[in-house]
Amino acid sequence: MDSLEEKTVKSETIFEGKIVKLVVDDVVLPNGAMSKREIVKHPGAVAVIAITPENKMIMVEQFRKPLENTIVEIPAGKIEPNEAPELTAGRELEEETGYKTEDLTHLVSFYTSPGFADELLHIYLAGDIHKQANPLQADEDEFVNILEVSLDEALQLIEENVICDAKTVYAVQYWQLRNAIN
Repeated sequence: MDSLEEKTVKSETIFEGKIVKLVVDDVVLPNGAMSKREIVKHPGAVAVIAITPENKMIMVEQFRKPLENTIVEIPAGKIEPNEAPELTAGRELEEETGYKTEDLTHLVSFYTSPGFADELLHIYLAGDIHKQANPLQADEDEFVNILEVSLDEALQLIEENVICDAKTVYAVQYWQLRNAIN
């Protein structure tokens, strides 16, 4: 197989924000031609599948400005500098939902949009979740409604395009498969 690698000859940071950095790279293509690549640099994120003893998935409803819409998602958040993904998962679950766990199992990691971003998302399954009386506080700019959703309700929310992000669709399909096996 011929090499498909693109060699970077110049890299320029166009924007550096609180969460992402936008870089424009000049690259040499495998055929020798030049091209530009716009790349979003992201520190990585986690998402948590948390299912109650009553077989309801803990989800959050929040407004997503890029979509100009409110959607329903599993709890998730950005990995802080020098923070292990598992610690982020536990922290985000508690901050966003008030639930805590000491039992996190890593299920999968995947790149969310490899055509333009390097964000790596780690999905964890939370076991033995319990509601905290005094949970960690959510970020000051984060507003969510906490939902407990049955599998049938989650499938209906996908049908209605209320659940419409890849991590949450994955979580519901994982849950559906797990229920079919058990």
